[in-house]
This record gives sequence, structure tokens and C-alpha cells, in this order.
Amino acid sequence: MIDGIDLEKLRRMMDDHRFRHTIGVLKTAEQMARCFHIDLDKARIAAVLHDCARNRSALELLDLSAGFKLSVDFLERQVPDLLHGKVGAEIARREFGVQDEEILNAIRRHTLGDENMTTLDKVIFVADMIEPGRQFPGVDRLRELAAKNLDAAVLAGLNSTLNYVIAKNGIIHPKSIEARNALILSGAGQKTP
Repeated sequence: MIDGIDLEKLRRMMDDHRFRHTIGVLKTAEQMARCFHIDLDKARIAAVLHDCARNRSALELLDLSAGFKLSVDFLERQVPDLLHGKVGAEIARREFGVQDEEILNAIRRHTLGDENMTTLDKVIFVADMIEPGRQFPGVDRLRELAAKNLDAAVLAGLNSTLNYVIAKNGIIHPKSIEARNALILSGAGQKTP
């Protein structure tokens, strides 16, 4: 159990790779929560549940979205994996009893970002990208940024994701662009140490 979350129940929802990733995100989010002075319990719960819907099929994500009466936009219908944050937040609420909207928003926003991200949202977004099991070009730089400037790490993470999606000729969701633009317009992501 972590802060009332049944890890065995969660474990049954995931394959081994996803569960190892989740534990990595949990450990990373705990470190970041201490560094950025946010509620440790909220960070733990959001981290451990952030991918609770990730192993669902495209059809399951669409069906669950309909059953939960979630709004699903055109791009999410084309790439249902983008729904795992929204669906995961509802699973966290309904199956794990999470009622805290800040935690639920962090779960919702960890994939695409959001123009109104809280510090908890940013911690989960970045922890998901930099946990120890992640290996991709630029991850070490993201880890360095995450230790010093959270906004710069979010901006660099968004840039990395957008570059990856563009290189794969993939679909870019406007929420990620809005999140990136909001950081740039605020100037917060530009203040790197």
C-alpha cells in the first residue's frame, strides 16, 4: 500500500514493464516533490496511478471514455492512447477512491501537458519522462534540468516529445502546443541555470 493505494490491484492492471516504469516514476516524483516543496502524498498517489490505464487497448480506452462520459476530441479518436491520462484519472477516482482534483488533474495531464499546469502536474509530467528506466537521446539533460528548474525541464520535455512525434510523422495534439506556448509566454521555461 502507498498512501491507501492497493499496489497489488494496480499491479494486476499492468504488464511487468509498465509496473517497473511506474515504480521508477514514483521514486523520481518523491525526489522531485521534496526538491520543489509540494505535497509528498499527492505526488506519490499521482505517480503510482499515472499509467493505470496505459495497458488498455485502443478499443477499451474509447469504450471506457464513453462509459465515463468523457469528452473525446477528433485526434484522441484517431490516437486513443492519448486518452490513457483522462481514462486513468477516472479509474483512479472510481476504482482507487482518489477524490483530490489536484491528483486527478496530474494524472489527466501527464501525457499531453496543459496550459495551466500546477507544480504537481509538472512533477508527474517530468518524472514520467526521466525515471531511471527511460533511455533516449537528451534524457540526461532533462534529468539535470529537473534538478534545477522545473519549468525548463517541462519545456525541454515538451520539445523533445514534439521533435520525436514530428520525426515519426505522428499527430501532435494541440494541448501539447498550448502547454509549450504557455511556458514560453510566461518566460518561466526560459530561465535556465
